[in-house]
Amino acid sequence: MLTLFLPLFIVFLFLGVPVFFGLIAAPGILLWLNGQERDIVLLYRNIYAGMDSFPLMAIPFFMLAGELMNRSGITLRLVEFSQTLIGHFRGGLAHVNVLSSMMFAGLSGSAVADVSALGSMLIPAMEKQGYTRKFAAAITAASSIIGPIIPPSGIMIIYAYVMGESVAALFLAGIVPGLLIGGGLMVVLGLMADRYKLPPATPRASWGARGKAAIRAFWPLLTPLIILGGILGGVFTPTEAAAIAAGYAAFIGLFVMRTLSLRDLPDILIRAGMTSAVVLLLVGAAMAFKTVASLAHTPEMLADLILGLSDNPLVLLLLINVLLLVVGMFLDAGPAIIILGPILGPIFTAMGVDSVHFAIIMAVNLTVGLLTPPMGLVLFVTSSVSRLPVETIARAVLPFLAVEILVIMLITYFPAISLTIPRLFGFVQ
Repeated sequence: MLTLFLPLFIVFLFLGVPVFFGLIAAPGILLWLNGQERDIVLLYRNIYAGMDSFPLMAIPFFMLAGELMNRSGITLRLVEFSQTLIGHFRGGLAHVNVLSSMMFAGLSGSAVADVSALGSMLIPAMEKQGYTRKFAAAITAASSIIGPIIPPSGIMIIYAYVMGESVAALFLAGIVPGLLIGGGLMVVLGLMADRYKLPPATPRASWGARGKAAIRAFWPLLTPLIILGGILGGVFTPTEAAAIAAGYAAFIGLFVMRTLSLRDLPDILIRAGMTSAVVLLLVGAAMAFKTVASLAHTPEMLADLILGLSDNPLVLLLLINVLLLVVGMFLDAGPAIIILGPILGPIFTAMGVDSVHFAIIMAVNLTVGLLTPPMGLVLFVTSSVSRLPVETIARAVLPFLAVEILVIMLITYFPAISLTIPRLFGFVQ
């Protein structure tokens, strides 16, 4: 009977029960019906135990860093710098949208922060340039999922915490896949720009204007270098790197750019705290959910089921990609990683798939799931920013979603894409 907790959880999702309550109610009800009241206590105790972790402290610090950078006007500087580089191409402002997302990814590591910060600025600007609102919303949503792939990345921190992987290795492995997604989106935009005669955003900028924009964006763009350089150099841990990123963001906002004041800090702290609380509660609930999965021997049963489908790793990787895309339609990336990572990871590493390679497959796939209906979080946030229905954005985003699925396939079947940089730094043999 206990094995029914997963179908019951899916039923709760379809009924509109919030993910957090579904994650704890489904196993709790079945434990009670099964007469395992003692395990119910263990279940709810594990909610706190799942959050009580030093590595997970990186998440609220990165959230705080993102809020500080957004409030201090760093987003505007990144957009201005992007415009001087590529704004003169046909469809230039759409290209600027993608490039700005790639830069912002190195600061926040969050797709939701990307949509909120860039969407509120670029969607109206693209409308004024002659783009339709649904096109502007679609490219903003599609490019935002680069945020959790290019380091720093909250979901990679969660994966490393659950699976015992190196955060630095996962950060390095995410660089090329993130750049591939950004490059793929720009190629599609180039094709669409010629076909639909999209307008250029600005005249070609002079080298002097580019230099001035680069200087204005210099301090923000140092952030990913400080984070990665410090971690790889052994100067600080990933958690300490997150705290340093938040401190650095506060320093440049208050004293270098002087676009922040002390009166802004309480509201920034509250917003970062609320966002972090949502993520950490989901992590805690997912860890408790995972406990019941172990009690029900779900990992073993799913492993037998998967291995019974085929003994060819290439076929199984394709099937797992399909499974992860479907899971991503209903479940946020963090809880999905905590629930499925310990089940799927050991199966594929036993078949010879590198653990870092599989981590990137899973992380990228579930991140793209943020863009898929019916429960894609990025779609809902973009809908809120653009004031368009979710279904309208979901249809408009399909060409860009196809590119991202193609990149997932490339990552899956060409491990060197994600493993070359970690191998150069000695994290992968």
